[in-house]
Amino acid sequence: MSDKKSVKGFHNQILTIDLDSRSFSVSDLSAIPLEKTLGGKGLASHLLLELNPKGCDPLSPENHLIIATGPLTASPVHGGSRYGVYTKSPQTGLYSESYSGGHAPEAISRAGYDAIILKGASDSPVALEISETGVAFHDASDLWGKDTYTTEETALERWGSQLKGPNKSGAIVIGPAGENLVRFAVIENDKWRSAGRTGVGTVMGAKKVKVMVFNGSAKREFADPEGLKAFVKKCTQKIKDTPIFGNYRKLGTPMLVDLLNEAGGFPTRYWSKGKSEHRETINASAMQEIMDVKPKACSHCPVACGKLSTIKKGPHKGLTVEGPEYETIFAFGGLCDIGSIEEIAFFNDLCDRLGMDTITAGNLCSFAMEASERGKIDEKINYGDVVATAELLEKIANRDGIGDILAEGIVAAAKAWDMEDVAIHVKGLEPAGYDPRTLKGVGLGYAVSPRGACHMRATFYKPELFGQIPREQIKGKAVLFKDYEDRLTLMDSLIACRFYRDLYMWDEMAEIVELTTGMTLGKAGMEAAADYVFEIVRKFNLQEGMTLQDESLPKRFAKEPLENGDVISSEDLEIMRSEYFELRGLDAEGKIKELT
Repeated sequence: MSDKKSVKGFHNQILTIDLDSRSFSVSDLSAIPLEKTLGGKGLASHLLLELNPKGCDPLSPENHLIIATGPLTASPVHGGSRYGVYTKSPQTGLYSESYSGGHAPEAISRAGYDAIILKGASDSPVALEISETGVAFHDASDLWGKDTYTTEETALERWGSQLKGPNKSGAIVIGPAGENLVRFAVIENDKWRSAGRTGVGTVMGAKKVKVMVFNGSAKREFADPEGLKAFVKKCTQKIKDTPIFGNYRKLGTPMLVDLLNEAGGFPTRYWSKGKSEHRETINASAMQEIMDVKPKACSHCPVACGKLSTIKKGPHKGLTVEGPEYETIFAFGGLCDIGSIEEIAFFNDLCDRLGMDTITAGNLCSFAMEASERGKIDEKINYGDVVATAELLEKIANRDGIGDILAEGIVAAAKAWDMEDVAIHVKGLEPAGYDPRTLKGVGLGYAVSPRGACHMRATFYKPELFGQIPREQIKGKAVLFKDYEDRLTLMDSLIACRFYRDLYMWDEMAEIVELTTGMTLGKAGMEAAADYVFEIVRKFNLQEGMTLQDESLPKRFAKEPLENGDVISSEDLEIMRSEYFELRGLDAEGKIKELT
C-alpha cells in the first residue's frame, strides 16, 4: 500500500488535547500502519504504547486517555455504533480498554477524528467541546458532584449544537465515582450506556474532565458505498433468518440467567455456588412480567438487544433503566444473593448515576457480605440485604467508611481484611458471570486477557454454552480460543459490537474491511493484523511488569468444587495456557520471544 492518507474509511486525523496548557493540535495518520492497526483498538494501542511513559502512575498526568472510533463508526454497517477508550488502568495497573454503544459514538465520529488523546491534567473541572474546528474549554465546576444523567443533559443543553437528526450532538461523562477516583469508575453516554470496565472513568476524573461534548458533520468516505449498502442488506436478511438474533431482541442478555443456571456455572454467593435459588425471580421471564420491557437499539442495529425497562409496582415503581443486562443480574442477583429483579434494576440505576461498573460493584458488595459473614469486618452486611447493598454503593462512590476501602478495588480490600485467599480476581479485575470451573475455556480467557478476568475479549462462553466445543475439553481448546480472540480483536479495531460475532466471520470481516477502507487483506492479512495488535498490547503489559503469575486463576477455582463437582485445576489451566502461548509464539513464561 502506498500513500496511507488515501485509505478510505478514516478521517485521517488525530486530535491531541493538552489539558495542562488548555491547547490542542491535530496530526494525520501517515505514521500509522493502518493495514496492521485498522482503527479503534489497534490504532489506540499503537498510540498508547508509543506515548505512555513506562511505569507511570495511572492517575498521574503522564497517563494518556485515548478515545477512538473505527472505520465502522457512523457507517451503515450493523453493530458499528461504538467507540473505545484506552489507557493504563487504575484498577489493574495494566492495559485498559473499554467500549460503549448507543448514539453518542456517531457524534464522536462526526467531530472528524479517528482518535482523541487527552494528555496532562486540568487544575480545575473542565468540559471539552470538540468539533471539526478544534476544542473549546469550558468551566465545569458547577457540574462537579452531579450525577451522570444531570451532567449529560446539562452539558448537551449548554454546549451541544441543538441540531436534531443526523448531526445531533453527543456527550460522554463521569459521575461522582470518577471524581472521587474510585478505581472502577465508568464513562457514561446516552444516559445508560457505559464504557464500563477497568476504570477509564477514573482516569478521566484524575484529569478533571467532567464531560466531553461532540459536535460536527464530518463523514467518512468509504471505498465502495454501493457495495456496503448491498452487504448491509444481505446481513439484514441473515439476521431475520437467524433465531439467536430474535431471542436477543425479545429477551436480551437476561436470557443467559437460565442458560448459566442450567449449566451449573451461574456464580452465586461470592463464587461459592453455580446455581441460584432465585433463578425464577431474576431471569428474563421475571423481568418481562414485573417490568414494562421494550427493545432498545444502538444506531443502525436491527437486533435491539437493549431493554428499556420500567418497574410497574413496588417501592421503585416508575423507575426506568436500560437493562438490567445479564452481567448486572449476575453481580447482584447471583453474587449478592438478591432475589428481586426490580431491586437489581434499582442498583443498575444507582451505579449508572454514580458512574460505577456494575460487575466490579456487585463483586465487591458480595465480597463485603462474605467478609461480614466470616467476621472480618465489624459491619453487618448480609447476603440478600437490599438496603445494605444500596447504602454500600453510595459509600463506595463517596469513599465513605468501609466504602473507601472497597473503592480501592478487590486487591486492596482483600489485603486490608486478610482475605487474599478468598478474593476472586485476575490481575485485579473481577470475573463476569461465567464460572470457569464449568466453562474451562472461559478460565483460559480470564487468565490471559490483557485487562484481567475479562469475558469479552474472546466471549468464549458462547462456543462452550452452545455446543461448538465441549465445556470440559482441555487439550486443543486453545486453537478455537485463539481464533475467536483474533477475530474479536479485529472487531474491536473496526469497531463492531460483540453480538455480531456469529454474523461477521473471517470472510465477512475481510469484506467489511475492503468495502470500507479499500484494503484487500484476506484472512491472512486479517490474522497478521490481529497478531500485530496482540503483540503491541502484550508489549505494553510486559513493560508494566506483568508476569506469568498474573496470568493464573484464583486457587479457589481449583480447590472448591461447584455443586456438580466441577473444578478447573492448575494442571488444566497450564495445559491450555501452554498451548495458547505456543500458538502465539510466546516462550514458556509468556514473553515475546524477541524480547527474551
